[in-house]
Amino acid sequence: MPSFDVVSKIDLAELDNAVNQTKKELSTRYDFQGAQADVLVAPDHTAITVKANSEERVQAAKEVLLVKLAKRNISLRALEYGDIEKTGLHNVKQVIKLQQGIPVEKSKELVKLLKDSKMKVQGSIQGDQLRVTGKVRDDLQAAIALFRGEQDRLKLDMQFTNFRD
Repeated sequence: MPSFDVVSKIDLAELDNAVNQTKKELSTRYDFQGAQADVLVAPDHTAITVKANSEERVQAAKEVLLVKLAKRNISLRALEYGDIEKTGLHNVKQVIKLQQGIPVEKSKELVKLLKDSKMKVQGSIQGDQLRVTGKVRDDLQAAIALFRGEQDRLKLDMQFTNFRD
């Protein structure tokens, strides 16, 4: 029976490359001379922390990071921005969480979306991914098109893998 998986994963090597490029650019930019700006990735790759000595510099460093991520084909939908917080001694930081895997509530929304569309496909939640099965390949392709159309509304980064006939 034909099926495919809906996953949400970030290429960690590309993430590290983008962060390293951001650090390099921040160290050479004129407007960051003397500023203590830094971009750090959590050891478990669940978050990126942008630190600087003013909110404006945090915003500028974040914009540089977003450009580097986009150039490395990392979807910006996979990022969840936290508030800018003061850390003491005139320093501020912003934590950007990375989405790895599809949360259960979003998976339930996707399954409901499939049922409401009256397509002849079924969705089953398997951990942090969703498997969609159907009898006809065209129905699966229609389901992919449906999910792509709803990506912005759901604020979910999705990749479609393991397509089998």
